[in-house]
Amino acid sequence: MVWLEALSYVVTILGFPAAICVFVYEHRRRRSNEENELHRHLSEEYDNFLRLVLDNADLLLLRRPRKPPTLSEEQAERREVIFRMLVSLFEKAYIILYAENMGRDAKRRWLSWEDDMREWCRREDFRTLLPELLEGEDDAFGRHILTIAQPEVLATSMKE
Repeated sequence: MVWLEALSYVVTILGFPAAICVFVYEHRRRRSNEENELHRHLSEEYDNFLRLVLDNADLLLLRRPRKPPTLSEEQAERREVIFRMLVSLFEKAYIILYAENMGRDAKRRWLSWEDDMREWCRREDFRTLLPELLEGEDDAFGRHILTIAQPEVLATSMKE
């Protein structure tokens, strides 16, 4: 009988910390899976956006011309709508994925989005419309993408 009581103490002493460890491990794994799922969903949205860009090839959005192409009024309006969709997608990615102190995986995911932002900010026509496109968007996101766009302005002017 004494050994059953001793065994119950051992189970309590070892089992409780083990249960906490399992709970913490499962919570972290679930959170990581949720973050991966969010990133996957955002990536699918960006893929759909690129299909839209491809469907509107006459706007020359996949090229980085030295000078923005001359567009008709209808083309300019379509380009602006597409840029608005892009800014909205970037804002969503910023709100969902960006944090001041990110872990290694989260930072890797975020930097892939920042690379996309930088690529689009290299386009003069996108940068020109950016202040207007940011009206009504999240302030922190607006500051962030403008910070990304600023070096691209300098890099572009140095190439010319």
